[in-house]
Amino acid sequence: MKTTILKALVLLLSVVLISATSPIKNDQEKSKFVVVLDAGHGGKDPGNMGNGYKEKDIALNVVLKIGKELEKDSNIKVVYTRDTDVFIPLEKRGKIANDAKADLFISVHCNSHNSQASGTETFVLGIHRNATNFEVAKRENSVIFLEEDYEVTYEGFDPNSPESSIGMTIMQEEYLDQSILLADFVQKKFTNDLKRKNRGVKQAGLIVLHQTYMPSVLVEIGFLTNNEEGAFLNGSYGQTKMADAIVDAVKDYSHSINLGLLDNLEKDSQEVAVAIAQESKIEEFKDSYEGITFKVQLAASSKKLEPKSSNFKGLTPVFREKEGKFYKYYFGASSSYTQIQNLHEKAKLKGYKTCYLVAFKDGNKITVNDALKSQSK
Repeated sequence: MKTTILKALVLLLSVVLISATSPIKNDQEKSKFVVVLDAGHGGKDPGNMGNGYKEKDIALNVVLKIGKELEKDSNIKVVYTRDTDVFIPLEKRGKIANDAKADLFISVHCNSHNSQASGTETFVLGIHRNATNFEVAKRENSVIFLEEDYEVTYEGFDPNSPESSIGMTIMQEEYLDQSILLADFVQKKFTNDLKRKNRGVKQAGLIVLHQTYMPSVLVEIGFLTNNEEGAFLNGSYGQTKMADAIVDAVKDYSHSINLGLLDNLEKDSQEVAVAIAQESKIEEFKDSYEGITFKVQLAASSKKLEPKSSNFKGLTPVFREKEGKFYKYYFGASSSYTQIQNLHEKAKLKGYKTCYLVAFKDGNKITVNDALKSQSK
């Protein structure tokens, strides 16, 4: 009898332990920030061959370097659309990202031109604003001709037709803000840290971005047809530098977009003490922009948190607003640019290193530059 009871207790304890530990493991897996890395071209599709270099090889090397660094962060899970020299259809690349429920999709490519053009540019999905953007989209989308039954898969889409591209529905519209934010981080890292020529953040009708349902960018890391830039990108040193810049951009983005990761930022006790001390100061701000409200955007996330100070490192007041599928969290609200700059500094001292200023006029978001130009102080 005692043996039976003991066995029953052991069995019950085992069930309890399994029930207690399994959800935690699942929660930990779900809480990871999932990044899908896509090395452009591959296999029978070499990409551009500027100066004899192979775009498919350079893109893969850079992606593997990015992944290796990101995988060192226990909060990040990396998924590759390809990690060898194989051909992956554009539609399947998007499906890999969607099935992984990715938080980010990054496609890496190399540019080409019939001149010595140089520099980096990062694309988000949208309608091409000019002929140059259309040429990039046409070149990157032309890979579908290597796929079987591409007419059926892409419902008659013709990469060579501007009308076909313009007719592409922007399925990603709700993620556009986040895609632009990531693209901006990438371009700033290239420009500020590596001193590469900045060709900007652009929009184009790129099929590989159209197939994904999360913030997505296509990064053109430089021109293989440029003698100097092509040699730089074809070498291990250049590939490592470009990869490191993208890694830093992803981490900056994840810190600003994912509130769970923000909690892992290191705190400098002296800086926080200064920030807290500043809270008690009362200052008079004479500059005022009538009809304009400035705010500090701390983060955006699919997570709905109560905008109370304990959830935001002691900052108050914090406002929560729903935009598409994301909740955006703002600290402070003022018509004084001086005051909002002070609040911006306070937020950074609290650990929100990548927070930034936003402006609203009559309830609509406008650029801070437009707000400052709207009237004289």
